[in-house]
Amino acid sequence: MSDGLPARVHVIGASGRSGAALSRALLAAGAGVVAVVRSRERWQRTGLAGDARLADLEEPAALAVALSDATHIVCTAHARNAERVIAAAPAFAQLVFLGSTRKFTRWPDAHCNGVLAGERALLRSRRCGIMLHPTMIYGADGENNIRRLASLLRRLPAVPLPGGGRALVQPINQSDLTRAILACLRREWIGPHSLVVAGPEPISYREFAAAIARAWGLRPRPVLAVPAALLIPLSMLTMALPGLPTIGPAEIRRLLEDKAFDIGPMRDLLGIEPISLEQGLAAMAPTARPQRRGRLAC
Repeated sequence: MSDGLPARVHVIGASGRSGAALSRALLAAGAGVVAVVRSRERWQRTGLAGDARLADLEEPAALAVALSDATHIVCTAHARNAERVIAAAPAFAQLVFLGSTRKFTRWPDAHCNGVLAGERALLRSRRCGIMLHPTMIYGADGENNIRRLASLLRRLPAVPLPGGGRALVQPINQSDLTRAILACLRREWIGPHSLVVAGPEPISYREFAAAIARAWGLRPRPVLAVPAALLIPLSMLTMALPGLPTIGPAEIRRLLEDKAFDIGPMRDLLGIEPISLEQGLAAMAPTARPQRRGRLAC
């Protein structure tokens, strides 16, 4: 293809947020998409063209059939599935996986351990490809983290944050993650690789909350420094009170650790210059709509 993309890409999890965004970008660039999904109906609801193949990642035979003619595979499902995908993929296929910077947390959970297991599987396989580890992703269709935070800011006179919200975060916009995956597909990888992808610069959580408030036309709220030991039991109330986003103990603990990363390797390897947080939030704010309850990811 003229822009260097492969003629066809098998996208595992194509009906999910990142998978649909990637499929949309591939089709817009003239590449073919083979959507490897568990539900044909959910794929059809995306409104995107493409060959849909049904396969469950826990069914090796069906997955091998769905990937039998693949030359380029992007797995947007959880990284814990990497070993299954590697086993089912043709030996010559180029592989792209989505991991998470959650792998760096001081409080590992099932999500973190799954990412680490998937990364180990890729690196040990010696297969040609890469696992991208994005920071908090925002701006995708159907992604509500930012909008739920804006909804919360409307209701609170002040923002209670452990450590006063001085820990750092570096969100990446979905458009930049999609561009990063496309850049990976344009390269021919020799052996396995791993790379963090993040926004342009880290900011504190208190600055993050203020930026969201400004984007939604709200007055930035003062920040209350509250000990995590107090916030963790209080977070349980969000599961019972209507209209509030659910925030669990794990999310509170992760608000205490810095998530700041050097994006020099991302720039050098993929040629991606991520958009600013202000640009990303401005694109979201006009489409703000009533919020559904759900968990916040951080």
